[in-house]
Amino acid sequence: MFKGRHLIEPDGFTVAELEEIFRLADSIIDTPDTYSEKCKNKLLASLFYEPSTRTKFSFDAAMLRLGGQVIGFSDPNTSSAAKGETLKDTIITISNYVDIAVVRHPLEGTAKLMAKHSLVPIINAGDGGHQHPTQTLTDLLTIRYYKKTLNNHCIAVCGDLKFGRTIHSLVKAMSRYEGTKFIFVSPEELQIPSYIKEYLDPSCYEETNSLDDAIEKADVLYMSRVQRERFVSEYEYQRLKDYFILTHEKMKKAKDDMIVMHPLPRINEISDEIDTDKRAVYFQQAKFGMYVRMALILKLLGLE
Repeated sequence: MFKGRHLIEPDGFTVAELEEIFRLADSIIDTPDTYSEKCKNKLLASLFYEPSTRTKFSFDAAMLRLGGQVIGFSDPNTSSAAKGETLKDTIITISNYVDIAVVRHPLEGTAKLMAKHSLVPIINAGDGGHQHPTQTLTDLLTIRYYKKTLNNHCIAVCGDLKFGRTIHSLVKAMSRYEGTKFIFVSPEELQIPSYIKEYLDPSCYEETNSLDDAIEKADVLYMSRVQRERFVSEYEYQRLKDYFILTHEKMKKAKDDMIVMHPLPRINEISDEIDTDKRAVYFQQAKFGMYVRMALILKLLGLE
């Protein structure tokens, strides 16, 4: 069912298929040693044309913990891209050497283009401000773990909703689950794009620029940074970067069982004092990213 497929967008798998991946991730979390040799003699190509810490490290750690190996680059200037090689030629060549490839690129649509020409499964690890499907798998697994279900939640997403690819992917994915409602919290300049809202019934979301109002209703608060790298104007970035800051005082208004998530890295949008709040799950969320990527690699390679 999964073997040989690509993951380019969050809706690349059905809800039932996502549940299969999550159940496998549950099993890996419970008995990691059982999976330590599953990818023996398998190679993953890690092709990162854009800086990354969590996504790259979690994919590398996932493959290594499965007993496989990783080759690739984290700086395109060390590859033939610096000589002008096309993405098509790069992926055709590399896919002759490996069993699966992970691609992050600043231009939207790159992973889809590579998938057209690859001989092995391609996983999109983020393309521009567009999609970030494995972060979405991470987010869904985290919500599922702490809330026991992916249905009937009010999710407040806060910060840079215009350029935030993790938020775009999360909204599209969660819109497929029953009873989901969204609160979009952003300054006017960073509102969520209309093409994302088109996925939703107008009765299922509201927009506000007040975090104080949203936090009282939320079952999940998904914070995000204002992304400096997406701004043309440094002045606009500086003006908006600290628009929302989650503090202990604001958390007093939240439900006792609300969870606070963040794709990381954070800058100023979550105060360090929140780290000790039992509702802050963003570092555990990062750990879940490794487990769900382990499950995804196994599924796409047909090893589980």
